[in-house]
Amino acid sequence: MKKLLLVTTLASLMALPTIVSAADYTIDTKGAHASVNFKVSHLGYSFIQGRFNTFSGDFSYDKNNIEDAKVSVTIDTTSLDSNHAERDKHIKSNDFINASKYSTSTFISNKVVKNADGSLAISGDLTLHGVTKNITLDTQFIGEGNDPWGGYRAGFEATTRLELKDFGIKVMGASSYVDMELHVEGIKQ
Repeated sequence: MKKLLLVTTLASLMALPTIVSAADYTIDTKGAHASVNFKVSHLGYSFIQGRFNTFSGDFSYDKNNIEDAKVSVTIDTTSLDSNHAERDKHIKSNDFINASKYSTSTFISNKVVKNADGSLAISGDLTLHGVTKNITLDTQFIGEGNDPWGGYRAGFEATTRLELKDFGIKVMGASSYVDMELHVEGIKQ
C-alpha cells in the first residue's frame, strides 16, 4: 500500500506543469570578462574614450521568458579611467561628475522587451550624479553555454546615450552627451 501511495504521489507530481524560472548570474568582473565603457565628444573636435574600472552586478535571464529578466549594476564612479590622470581628476571633480560626493551610480531594470529583430530593450532607473532617470539599454544577446571551468555563462552587449544635462552634469561645448557601451558576461549561480 505504501509503495502504491508513493508511486501515485510521484506520478501526480510529475504530471504538474514544470515551472521554469530565470537563472541568476553574477557579472564576471573578477575575470575581467565585463566592462563599462564611455565615449564623449571633446569640444566637438574628437572623442575621449574611457571606462569605469570597478563595478559589480547581477542579472536573471531565461531565453524562454525574456520579460522576466532583471539587471542590477553598481558602478564606482571614482574608478573612472580615460587613460590620462589629469583629465580623470577634472572629470571626477565637481565641475562634472563629482565622484567624491556621488561615488556610486546604479542601474536597476524594471522592464525588458524582446524586439522583432531579436534585440532587447532593457529599461530601468539609472542613478547618476544624485539624479535618477529612466533609460533604455539597446541590448544584444551574444551567447550562452558551458565554460572550461565547469560553469555556465551568458553574455550580452548594450549601448545607450545619456544626455548630461538630464543628470545635472555640466555641458561643455558640443559635449552634451555621453555614449555608454557595456559588455557583460555573467556566471550562472
